[in-house]
Amino acid sequence: ARHTGPPDGGWGWMIVSGCFLVTICTRAVTRCISIFFVEFQAYFGQDYARTAWIHSIVDCATMLCAPLGSLISNHVSCQVGIMLGGLLASTGLILSSFATSLEHLYLSLGVLTGLGFALCYSPAIAMVGKYFNKRKALAYGIAMSGSGIGTFILAPVVQLLIEQFSWRGALLILGGFVLNLCVCGALMRPISLKEDCKTAPEFLEQNYVPETEKQDLKRMSICSPLIKLWPHECLCYCSWKEYDFLLMPGFMVLAVSILFMAYGCSPLFVYLVPYALSVGVSHHQAAFLMSILGVIDIIGNITFGWLTDRRCLKKHRYFCYLFAVGMDGLCCLFLPVLQSFPLLVPFSFTFGYFDGAYVTLIPVMTADVVGTSLLSSALGVVYFLHAIPYLVSPPVAGWLVDTTGSYTASFLLCGFSMIFSSALLCFARLAKNIKRTHLQSLTGNTALKQHIWTNGAIAYSVTAELDQRDVEFLAVDTNSFSNR
Repeated sequence: ARHTGPPDGGWGWMIVSGCFLVTICTRAVTRCISIFFVEFQAYFGQDYARTAWIHSIVDCATMLCAPLGSLISNHVSCQVGIMLGGLLASTGLILSSFATSLEHLYLSLGVLTGLGFALCYSPAIAMVGKYFNKRKALAYGIAMSGSGIGTFILAPVVQLLIEQFSWRGALLILGGFVLNLCVCGALMRPISLKEDCKTAPEFLEQNYVPETEKQDLKRMSICSPLIKLWPHECLCYCSWKEYDFLLMPGFMVLAVSILFMAYGCSPLFVYLVPYALSVGVSHHQAAFLMSILGVIDIIGNITFGWLTDRRCLKKHRYFCYLFAVGMDGLCCLFLPVLQSFPLLVPFSFTFGYFDGAYVTLIPVMTADVVGTSLLSSALGVVYFLHAIPYLVSPPVAGWLVDTTGSYTASFLLCGFSMIFSSALLCFARLAKNIKRTHLQSLTGNTALKQHIWTNGAIAYSVTAELDQRDVEFLAVDTNSFSNR
């Protein structure tokens, strides 16, 4: 049955539970790969930069193939995509336990496991957005807290597994654990909303089809489907509607800021444990820092999601997001002077909280920009944008460590990158507000909300808020002009 809107409950809470397990099996496992860093470096006798490529390729493959996960979810089934991803990720981890070189790990642990995670991550997150509207931020906070809870539990467990069974045995056990993604996929019951992409026959009710051609169709047999008459136009229309958000100015600014944010956040999860070990912290204490970061990440996920659902902050999610990103950047700037376990504990608390905060708001902000019907495709692009920064930043940070002999330059670069990401969003919103005020002063009528002009067969609508959320195909004469 087609729902008029997201149900905001019911089976939606099972979807949240499934997404929660997906984030544990994907993002938490990816974070815990950093615990293997020292083991890989010692076993294969390689430097920081070459060893860091393992974690980079996992993250890069996860984000680079995110649009593939969205494609399978949109055109086949979210359930099939997640189950297939679970099988690929598990296979990659199991094959990694037999690795004889770093290149072997690049392919098995990096490419294969990362591809499996990609097929699971963005479709599961998009499903939450389809089931929730009023409590969307809270639902995302609970669902994505799996990353923090998983890190809190898995970090010490992985360390114990390495001590008991070596890194090979630990990877083998993680491979079995990741098979739980197949269970998560079974929970993702699809839902059909009225705002989803319309079928071809429904185009007759829209102005996309010229009126003269509509009349011709009405004279023809009702059994003759529209898709047979305009296969090319319908296909192009669906393809355009699925990715028309790429031309929205708001989405473009968000995309650029995400590139810098992703560059800044990735190296810390790779180098926190090696950095702690380099300043004299024990192995168990270093793993405990990751656990602290993970559990506080949970609090950030849930509390920030709950707070931004409140009426007083719901309109200010944009500024809450850029504040959280900026605070994480400041934490990275102070990290080089924190050289003992008692000082690193507050860092893990602060960085973990704001990391959980902005991660929760990424899909919420994306949904606010593009709408629920395009959320799956938009999240695929958003996580795709993480790919290159995730691939490049850990090796660059490792090269800086090898060159300078310290972690200072690496952490400073991460901090400034995240602060720039936050500042870019801030300046973009200020420019938007200034332009809106200027337009209102020119029109002299604050009640005028929207204008429509034409460009061929396509009409672009731009509100006074300059959001440009919807681009509709309308059959309007090229010389016509009207106010909505």
